[in-house]
Amino acid sequence: MSADRETNHDMTHGDVTHGDIALLLADAADEVEIGIAPYQSVVRGGRRRKARRWAVAAAAALVIAGSTGSLALAGALDGDGDRGAPVATQPSTVEERHLYEPGRTTLATGRDQGEEWRVVIDVWGAPKDKVEAQSQLDAMALYGVKPADVRVAGDLVGKGWVFVHLTVGDGAQSTVVQGAVEKGDSMSGRDIQAYSMPLKTGGSDRADASRDLVIGKVAPTARQVICTWDNDTATVVDRAPQGTETSTDVLSIRPVDGSQPSWFVCLSPKGVGYESADVAGSVGG
Repeated sequence: MSADRETNHDMTHGDVTHGDIALLLADAADEVEIGIAPYQSVVRGGRRRKARRWAVAAAAALVIAGSTGSLALAGALDGDGDRGAPVATQPSTVEERHLYEPGRTTLATGRDQGEEWRVVIDVWGAPKDKVEAQSQLDAMALYGVKPADVRVAGDLVGKGWVFVHLTVGDGAQSTVVQGAVEKGDSMSGRDIQAYSMPLKTGGSDRADASRDLVIGKVAPTARQVICTWDNDTATVVDRAPQGTETSTDVLSIRPVDGSQPSWFVCLSPKGVGYESADVAGSVGG
């Protein structure tokens, strides 16, 4: 495994920088044989410094959570982000803040080899203190989720949390992407972050019977994403026209309740793997 090892000296904790920790984790990854990852992280385009930081975070998270199938991500939620409209008043009640019940959005639904599949994203708001954080942690447990690397409730203070869930057929819902989000995290222009994973349907483990499911996030101004496959073909995903966001059987770029970035899903042809994803069009970009 390899990772971009550029450090970020703006973030420190005592005498040890986060960059030092990332380097140690990356070095550990070079020494540990972890086998095939449950899915891969690909970062394309956007602001260079941010993209590098996400790449290091993804590599580190894979080492930490490789046995659980979870991959952490950053930058999914920001109440101060630009949606191309006037900034709304900040929510005040716990319900509006999605503190004890997440904002839930269905990103995509489909049917493949006789089985239905569904991708859902839950966004939890940021607790203001340890009391709110403990109540939120208890509420998360009722939803069957636990934030990665959170040891005590206080670790949740000041951070939102995102969980992306996948359900295939009659199987149990599984969390395929999760991560914490802090104030100031946002996406703009042609920023993009995407994750791919096999979508196995029809009860078969054969490589030619599965497709690659790609889940990603982009700036709220992004109008179009191109997913490129390893056979040099591509799939174009457009932003859902206003008023049609509930038509989830058409794979589109969609706004997500509680999230500054929009999110998208694309699906590869059968037996074809994921290569990359790029923003092809954006407002003012």
